[in-house]
Amino acid sequence: MQAPPPHRFRLIVFDCDGTLVDSQHGIVAAMTTAWRAHGLADPDPAAVRGVVGLSLETAVAALLPAGDAATHSGLAAAYRAAFLTLRARPEHEEPLFPGVRAALAALDHPAVRFGIATGKGRRGLLATLERHDLVHRFATLQTADACPGKPHPEMLHRAMSETGAAPGETVLVGDTTFDMEMAANAGTAAIGAGWGYHEPAALRSAGADRVVARPADLAAALQSLKENPACA
Repeated sequence: MQAPPPHRFRLIVFDCDGTLVDSQHGIVAAMTTAWRAHGLADPDPAAVRGVVGLSLETAVAALLPAGDAATHSGLAAAYRAAFLTLRARPEHEEPLFPGVRAALAALDHPAVRFGIATGKGRRGLLATLERHDLVHRFATLQTADACPGKPHPEMLHRAMSETGAAPGETVLVGDTTFDMEMAANAGTAAIGAGWGYHEPAALRSAGADRVVARPADLAAALQSLKENPACA
């Protein structure tokens, strides 16, 4: 008989940017190109990292709150064009964070399925996963061009529906407060990726059940939630 997984989760959903891959340089570069195309001063890189994970239009509006809807739409279109250009260059990189591939292998179990919930569009997500030969790892892919953006819970709702997992059997692993809020809104557990773009203290304040410093710590964090799921 097959042994059950060493934790209570049947579905582990990962954020992408800032959790699986370190994409900040390309995101900042594309956002800067979009801003310059509209005659605006370069956006603060720290502010850009702070909105990674939101849907693009929401992120642009957060970075330029004084702009109107037409300006935000134009900036979003310019960002998409700039990022497509960057991604086509041979030197473009969105490296996996150290330890991510090993962590996915360690968490692999016949009774556990992996998913992704990301602010990326589906085309961008597939390009990233294909670059790292990871498409086969994920049973469900939820993107901001098909669902409301984070922290709305629909991406997690769809991931659970597609895999047959209940909220109590589902955990989200993400690096932003938007991820933690989305998990709370969907009624799932949440683990903060402390190696990503938001500070660990912010992740805890946003509702993370655990915050881990490196991907290698995910397995132990999942087991600890089984032992005492109410403990933060």
